[in-house]
Amino acid sequence: MLVDTHAHLSDSRLASELEHWLQEARAAEVGYIVNVGADWESSRLAVEQAAGHRELVAAVGVHPHEAKHWNAQMEEDLIALAQHPKVRAYGEIGLDYYYDHSPRPLQQEVFKAQLQIAKELGLPVIVHNRDAHKDVLTILQQFAPFAAGGVMHCYSGSAEMVADFLELGFYISFAGPITFRNAKKPALAAVQVPDDRLLVETDCPYLSPEPYRGKLNHPARVALVAKRLAELRGVDYATLVQQTTANAMRLFNLERGV
Repeated sequence: MLVDTHAHLSDSRLASELEHWLQEARAAEVGYIVNVGADWESSRLAVEQAAGHRELVAAVGVHPHEAKHWNAQMEEDLIALAQHPKVRAYGEIGLDYYYDHSPRPLQQEVFKAQLQIAKELGLPVIVHNRDAHKDVLTILQQFAPFAAGGVMHCYSGSAEMVADFLELGFYISFAGPITFRNAKKPALAAVQVPDDRLLVETDCPYLSPEPYRGKLNHPARVALVAKRLAELRGVDYATLVQQTTANAMRLFNLERGV
């Protein structure tokens, strides 16, 4: 059984045919999916979808792109939403200096506010980091320790930085880009992650793995990510699946049921 630790099923391209994509996931032996919010509305819908499906759990939070919309009411609403028993993580939160859809100082302020919320709620954090490695690490170090843990989602940093995030107690998750021909940096990082800190994800509907690059992504394709990781790490597929599933079950408290 696989766990897709990062999917955006609230996206209209997937939400419109949710039952179909969940059926595809079951056929690919995906047992659980972490359904991740990126703003208030997608977080609300992620929880609603999770409440109606056994294999789904949710994460709520505001993505750095949406930091410009953060306000006191949204903060209050997200804290209330995060009390739902299906919510197992806080995210997707972090910094994105590639697109800069929100001013960087504001991204940092909202990231810090949400890290504090996650710590107070006892939830693991799902961290987005694009072209902001130094600032992400600095801010995370300011908020350490993370008793509930966290994950560097769709890891794109260097092999050298893996150790810094591991020291914080974080897991490292890889998505479709690990399968791309030019994925030299993530491939080097992938072999540095200990067996007990490795996760797999799709980040669907984005970042579809090869041979479907550029097409709509969905949770069943997490199997292709796991297959490539197994090749890079020199282990058989079944072993990689067992390791990453055990890690996801532990981080997202899936043992208590969904």
